[in-house]
Amino acid sequence: MAARLGLGLPQMRQYSLGSDVPDVARAAERLGYESLWVFERALFPEPATQGLYGMDGVPWPDEYRNVADPLVTLTLAAAATERAELGSSVLVAPLHVPFQLAKALASLDVASGGRVLAGLGTGWSLDEYAASSVRPFAERGKVLDEIIAVSRAVWGPDPVVYDGSLTKIASAVVGPKPVRPIPILLAASNQRAFRRLVDHADGWLPAGFSTEQVRAQWRQLRELAEERGRTKPIRTVLRVNTALEPKPHDGADRRTFQGSVDQIVADLVPFTEMGIDEFLIDVQSGARDAEELKDVAAELFEKARAAGV
Repeated sequence: MAARLGLGLPQMRQYSLGSDVPDVARAAERLGYESLWVFERALFPEPATQGLYGMDGVPWPDEYRNVADPLVTLTLAAAATERAELGSSVLVAPLHVPFQLAKALASLDVASGGRVLAGLGTGWSLDEYAASSVRPFAERGKVLDEIIAVSRAVWGPDPVVYDGSLTKIASAVVGPKPVRPIPILLAASNQRAFRRLVDHADGWLPAGFSTEQVRAQWRQLRELAEERGRTKPIRTVLRVNTALEPKPHDGADRRTFQGSVDQIVADLVPFTEMGIDEFLIDVQSGARDAEELKDVAAELFEKARAAGV
């Protein structure tokens, strides 16, 4: 069975936010993409205190200088579409106040008719934490735990009661409620994060590492779920960041799928074979404008389906 296909929405500075997001969202839904996705990059430090993904000496890509707010982008897409799910991969959760984030996601779910997927992670940028986080970087895991717990409480029945380190709700009616329980998907790549996912989340958001890495992590996650008695399936959505080039990738950056459209599709086949449920294909950084983004998205969709992806 072919995997579901999702498309990254245009958030970068070469796009016109108000017109290009609805345009691309409508086009993607017409093509057959089943989900639309955003990511979060709060700022571009200059000079940066750390490299990309926290790796020394790796520069931040220039396109990170201007990235539109993820929830605003999803709202524009929600108003322009009818069927596609609306996901984040990822919201850097500790940059948000837990109660306000939960209420915003619930409101978006109602506005979209129950299509929101809350993809959350802890992030890696010290500069973003210094500017925007609700707690220090060292406490990011605890903040994510509270955001998940607050969200479940806020989305659940009234009266809402919660007593945490960041959030105090004595007893309150909180609306609107989501159309259905919003799925929470987590970025996770270590044992502690896997335990959080198995115990408290609905799905996993692996990044585009090597097939071997993802396969090993997926095996580890399934084994942990069995060990902890989880029977509910874990939904998997692989982020596919692309860099379209005339020749195959050289393996230098395993978070990016490089090469021609044909090469990128070929690289996705092994992930399909291991049982990944969905691919989030993001082509926005390499496209000059919305028209080129739509053209590449159409070619990728057609060739992925022809290849059984």
